[in-house]
Amino acid sequence: MIPRKRQRIAVAMSGGVDSSLAALLLLKEGCEAIGLTFRMWPKEECGVSFGRACCDLEAVTRSRAVAEDLKIPYYVFDLSAEFKKQVIDYFCEEYLNGRTPNPCVICNEKIKFGLLYEKALALDAGEIATGHYAKAVFDKKKGRYLLKESAGKDNDQTYFLFTLSQGQLKHVIFPLAEYNKEKTRKFAKKFKLKTYNTISSQDVCFIHDQNYADYIRKRTGVAMKEGDVVDRDGKVLGRHKGIPFYTIGQRRGLGIAHKEPLYVTGIDRSANRVIVGTKKDVLKKGLIADKLNWISIEALDKPLRVKAKIRYNHKRADALITPSGSGQVRVDFDIPQEAPTPGQAVVFYDKDVVVGGGWIREVV
Repeated sequence: MIPRKRQRIAVAMSGGVDSSLAALLLLKEGCEAIGLTFRMWPKEECGVSFGRACCDLEAVTRSRAVAEDLKIPYYVFDLSAEFKKQVIDYFCEEYLNGRTPNPCVICNEKIKFGLLYEKALALDAGEIATGHYAKAVFDKKKGRYLLKESAGKDNDQTYFLFTLSQGQLKHVIFPLAEYNKEKTRKFAKKFKLKTYNTISSQDVCFIHDQNYADYIRKRTGVAMKEGDVVDRDGKVLGRHKGIPFYTIGQRRGLGIAHKEPLYVTGIDRSANRVIVGTKKDVLKKGLIADKLNWISIEALDKPLRVKAKIRYNHKRADALITPSGSGQVRVDFDIPQEAPTPGQAVVFYDKDVVVGGGWIREVV
């Protein structure tokens, strides 16, 4: 990892082992580093803290302790209002509309590489570094910054970074590009970082008990409206507790006895219905994506063969992507894929390079 030559680099510190080691590695490269953390908790939740969360009060305490050990300046910014508007409100609205959101992608784009970078500039930092497992390189031939998979592919996080612009990638450093989680913890322990054994953040970091529907109800005041659970022919099989309780591909919690296991295959918000089917019904040949961001190319003007990833833990699948007008692409999989879900991201790869990605609008 060789950082670009700038006067000062701001490290986004989340209180975990990854960002802590990222700061240490920069110092070992002879860089001047400062630590930045954003506080996302509003005042009424200032006492909330749990091991899975990033940027909570405990995370700030851990980040500050690491910064003190590394003898680097450390700053905390209250971005709770912005986080609520950009991430939490989006999260709630998507579920209420029968879609499954991906708040980590939005947080990276709007908060970590957006607002936090603006704070870094105000502190005379020319670049921002994070503990993501990814690579950002400049391709002279293309004249573009590329986002590439990290060496530790099992921990690669490029899926969550596909919305980054050329302007953002120009000022980003990923010190853990050649690391995986095991190596990170090993080195963090070797160098006696206090965070070497911290729990990794997972799922939705701002919801304590992972009860999404209850969280949405409390946040928005919108009551969960019960409705019918139907099969693909419209036959009523049971009742659902409210659309935000369900997502495409879900099997548990349906409460319906059937000769075959049932899965959620669709959500009809206008009719307040949850549609279910068997395992084969969740396999889909293609999808339509919009709100696209291209990284390795300027734009998609003809069909292109790619590997497509429809969720973070999804094994990339061979696909053909084709422009379909109005800022959309059609994705046709060589082999039907399980439960592509409206509201989730689909990211396109050419070997280890992120071509671009978008948001799943509908399945076809």
